[in-house]
Amino acid sequence: MFEDSTFESGGKIKSKSGRWMIVTGIINLGILITMILIPLIYPEALPKAMMQTLLVAPPPPPPPPPPPPPAEIIKVVHVQSEMMNNQLIAPTKIPKDIKQVAEKEAPPSSMGVAGAEGLGGSSNGVIGGLFGTGPAPKVQAAPPKKVNISAGVAQGMLIQKTTPTYPPIAKAARVSGTVVIQATISKTGTIENLHVVSGPAMLQQSAIDAVKSWRYRPYLLNNDPVEVETTINVIFTLGG
Repeated sequence: MFEDSTFESGGKIKSKSGRWMIVTGIINLGILITMILIPLIYPEALPKAMMQTLLVAPPPPPPPPPPPPPAEIIKVVHVQSEMMNNQLIAPTKIPKDIKQVAEKEAPPSSMGVAGAEGLGGSSNGVIGGLFGTGPAPKVQAAPPKKVNISAGVAQGMLIQKTTPTYPPIAKAARVSGTVVIQATISKTGTIENLHVVSGPAMLQQSAIDAVKSWRYRPYLLNNDPVEVETTINVIFTLGG
């Protein structure tokens, strides 16, 4: 074997490897040309996924934003006065459009116009309304629901008074003074809504118990009885 290789290298033995290389190269070249020509002749032979990837165009870019609206042009109209030296002057130009202002009709007057039946006129006329003989309506103000009177006025309206009992504990403690009570005299003269304003604490309850039984004449306003808000002074003295 070593000898054969030596002889072949020396050119003594002829080999067929050169022809096989040429044949193999021609076959490979034919296969390569066939693979290149088949897609050109039959495009449907290519894979569809690859064709879609290659043939789909990218989406177009978004449209640019619209330009901003033009700024409004404000026209300044100079109004020229039609008065010169306190006198009217003629206008310099005649306007194309003359606008008419429609005035609303005035409502019918309730006073009417004097009729033809003498100076008196109709009862709804101006003269008849001023000099008519009909009686004018009387307007009476509603009386107030409650009025305030002083303690002196309320004392003059008193018709029944109960003397308060002096508490023994206050008498032993030598406590005396005046208990001021805020009260409401009803339309019938009874006492309502009593509460103490001031006075010794030991004497307050006795004063309230006594004032509850007091009776007053109804206070008349325009000959109608009304409720009265007043103060009542209950005096406690050790000598009494």
